[in-house]
Amino acid sequence: MTASTITLRAALYLRVSTARQAEHDVSIPDQKRQGEAYCEARGLQLVETFVEPGASATNDRRPEFQRMIEAGISKPAPFDVVVVHSFSRFFRDHFELEFYVRKLAKNGVKLVSITQEMGDDPMHVMMRQIMALFDEYQSKENAKHVIRALKENARQGFWNGSLPPIGYRTVAAEQRGAKVKKKLEIDPLHADTVRLIYRLALHGDGTTGQMGVKNIVSYLNRNRIFTRDGGRWGIGQVHRILTRRTYMGEHEFNKRTKTKELKPVSEIVTVPVPPIIDQETFDTVQKLLKARNPKVTPAAVISGPTMLTGLIHCAKCGGAMTIRTGKGGRYRYYTCSIKARQGPTACEGMAVPMDKLDDLVASHLENQLLRPERLETILAAVLDRREEHAERRREHIAELNKRATESELRLKRLYDAIESGVADLNDPALKDRIDGLKAIRDQAKADAERAQAMLQNSGQKAVTPQMLRTFAKNARQSIRLEGGGYRRDHLRALAQRVEVNTGEVRIMGSKSRLLQALVAGGGINAVPTQGLKWRKRWDSNPRWGSPHASFQDWSLKPLGHTSKPRRT
Repeated sequence: MTASTITLRAALYLRVSTARQAEHDVSIPDQKRQGEAYCEARGLQLVETFVEPGASATNDRRPEFQRMIEAGISKPAPFDVVVVHSFSRFFRDHFELEFYVRKLAKNGVKLVSITQEMGDDPMHVMMRQIMALFDEYQSKENAKHVIRALKENARQGFWNGSLPPIGYRTVAAEQRGAKVKKKLEIDPLHADTVRLIYRLALHGDGTTGQMGVKNIVSYLNRNRIFTRDGGRWGIGQVHRILTRRTYMGEHEFNKRTKTKELKPVSEIVTVPVPPIIDQETFDTVQKLLKARNPKVTPAAVISGPTMLTGLIHCAKCGGAMTIRTGKGGRYRYYTCSIKARQGPTACEGMAVPMDKLDDLVASHLENQLLRPERLETILAAVLDRREEHAERRREHIAELNKRATESELRLKRLYDAIESGVADLNDPALKDRIDGLKAIRDQAKADAERAQAMLQNSGQKAVTPQMLRTFAKNARQSIRLEGGGYRRDHLRALAQRVEVNTGEVRIMGSKSRLLQALVAGGGINAVPTQGLKWRKRWDSNPRWGSPHASFQDWSLKPLGHTSKPRRT
């Protein structure tokens, strides 16, 4: 067989810029039809089609694009030619276009355009690059015009799309040709939750004073007050609600770039919306949050030259323990920083030999925590909570569906009354009632569908006995270094607080952090974050010289130490 009779294999790459175009089949079917016709006319064997619905060509963060490139540079490549409708479907950045064209060419794969056929000589390469420059310029111009139109739409008080903030929903406000303009209105299903969050921040729940963000999160989850999607609240969600100016009637549009950087004030458009809370309440909450900001009140140190720096605390006063040396630097001790700064009237303090305590903590984690059966016992409650979380979502979905059904039945009764002549359709109050029931029904259905989708997509990785064994083995090996040192970052993935008292040590950690380290693939390389949930029960009193180890919950009792901490 001669080279001229070899049939080249082709891959078709189809792309549109927005999900809306993909939903309405604006361009994909036409690109597909022309691409298949092109391959047939030139004797190319179409072996694969890559469809990218709703992705910008200004960057390479496109799943199908990356899948195509990986296939194209593999050896041997499954196709010889990549066919696109135009080079702009492939990339709208001239540098990136040339980068990927050359990357494919190195593996013998050629990029061809249906509407811009080019050769391989220098003249055609230059023409392709000029076309790419024009595509890039056009893309930037289009983006500039789009953002200008969106800003003008916002200035007129209309919503530019995306999911509204919790507590609001979109309603049709005006018809302009075929386009329906929308505005935000208060969502009666969730606005009360927003007001509750602000009330808790300012006044507490009646039994406590002002609440911080973490306490508000705990209160909402403890009282089974769900998010809009039926899930549990998190710190980030509550903090956004407490800092978002939308809730005082000023929604800020065009505030950040795609990389989340703040834009100049002149670029931000303030859209008036119905306020859920008043400005005085909002301003007061901002002052409270600023006072609690860790940049104002620094968090505990989590880095340093020693293994337990930032983790170790004096159990007598709760203060951090720092390093003190003795005998010209030959000996090093962990000592109470409160006593060092404020004297013995603040805390009687203690000093613990650093090398002995480091070895004690590392050994106890190895021998007591890092056993598969112990890990299974500790994580059982966390795994149960994951299932409980899914069950709560299912309950929330059922409640939303029930609300939608009730609204539908009420609407039916109103329609029956109108048909029988009992009610007058022209009555404004009746119209408002019908519109309100429709809105509640539609919102409940939309929330139920969204919550159902999240429930289906939250597939959680099962924890198997083999995973526990692998994790325990890897963690035991990772804590210690050759020569007697320790891997501090690995230890901190297991324990986040060590408290030292006279004759006893408590080692504590977060079950959720332990589970995260486990399901991350058997490795432990995370750095502890702020806001950890500490063990509530203090039912174990480990002694330094205790001959046996038994402990409850996630708290360990160090063993095998023969000397007590020194008083200072």
